Amino acid sequence: MTTELKIGQLAKDVGVNIETIRYYERRNLLGPTSRLPSGYRLYNREAQRRLQFIKNAQALGFTLHEIEELLDLQVSSKARCGDVQRKAEAKLKHVEAKVRDLQSLATALRRLIRTCQAGQPTDRCPILHSLEEDEARTVHATKRR
Repeated sequence: MTTELKIGQLAKDVGVNIETIRYYERRNLLGPTSRLPSGYRLYNREAQRRLQFIKNAQALGFTLHEIEELLDLQVSSKARCGDVQRKAEAKLKHVEAKVRDLQSLATALRRLIRTCQAGQPTDRCPILHSLEEDEARTVHATKRR
């Protein structure tokens, strides 16, 4: 016996918004199992697992395009775990690069904060002055490399 859920119950069970499910349907990441004569969408437990997969993959930083690729690998009889591993390794490299960028930004902000003398009027604030100068652009350009 297959238990089918309406979209609201599916959304509640997985912890997403109904509009999120509809968006995933438009992106062909998810689809209803069937529809009632009234037009209500019905989803089975496989759709619920797929939605949970999408949510978990997003929590790891995968984009919807990357998730689509992972879902394709999941159902492909020719795909191997190594294919998935390569995608996870690529995502890890991307995340590590973001971490380095954020660390550079934190260092730049710490340096600016150290220059601040809180009692001065804002027209003499070194943080505000540095934002008018090249320093912020230099930090941003360094971050992009």
